[in-house]
Amino acid sequence: MSAELAQYLTTGVTVGAVYALVALGFSLIYNASHVINFAQGEFVMIGGMSAVSLVATGMPLILAVPLAIGITVLVGMLLEKFAVEPARGASVVTLIIITIGASIFLRGLAAIVWDKKLHALPAFSGNEPISFVGASVQPQSLWVLGATMLIVLALAWFFGRTRVGKGMLATSHNRLAAQLVGINVRRVLLLSFAVSAGLGGAAGILVAPITTTSVDVGVMLGLKGFAAAVLGGLGSGPGALVGGFVLGIVESLCAGYISSAYKDAIAFVLMLGVLFFLPSGLMGKRAADRV
Repeated sequence: MSAELAQYLTTGVTVGAVYALVALGFSLIYNASHVINFAQGEFVMIGGMSAVSLVATGMPLILAVPLAIGITVLVGMLLEKFAVEPARGASVVTLIIITIGASIFLRGLAAIVWDKKLHALPAFSGNEPISFVGASVQPQSLWVLGATMLIVLALAWFFGRTRVGKGMLATSHNRLAAQLVGINVRRVLLLSFAVSAGLGGAAGILVAPITTTSVDVGVMLGLKGFAAAVLGGLGSGPGALVGGFVLGIVESLCAGYISSAYKDAIAFVLMLGVLFFLPSGLMGKRAADRV
């Protein structure tokens, strides 16, 4: 493997891990309510900007990170409680429009609370590059990959071993049946927004030392996370992971071998190309009509 290819692949895997976390957030809320939350990108922004602000006050990074995620989770719960829940009887299209409006509102509010400048978060363990099969890897990239793996394992344990997690899974499979056996589906939706916001906040914090952050960073990351979720199969957890990594790697290779000018368009071209042949995505459920 050439050093150039190794560099593109390591970059793609790092970026893909961030896309995967954002895509998981989309899938969680979609499973709970069949709503696409277009405010997911703002959770990424709030996590990163909150961490930057907390560190700027002198707070140690080890405390700032969980607190910033907590702030993002609170914002996600408030969004569900005051924007989504009051419209729970509305159509899916109306709910999607509400999340788009919430995204615009959160971005505008963030511009007032903070500013529109780029901000950098200190790397978790220094900036000295590590040589790996000819590629130069930033230590923060290892944090991104390691944290993503831990989050995925924690989610697998949560959904497979805990009563609350199993209740969320049951609701995603059949909302009415879940209600009939006593599962509080409204609480499940609130929890879905909380977990989704936490995933977005974690992604924003992990990537901030590499790419910097600002109040506008969530727009493109949110769209690419959505593209990754659709690419893998909207509503599929494994699909969100696969879609995120595939998108990150393809984007990095195209930017390196073709042109970086097309980097942001790759996500949507790839998404449309896959959906043209696989409407359910790479790992989505194949729908069948019963007659």
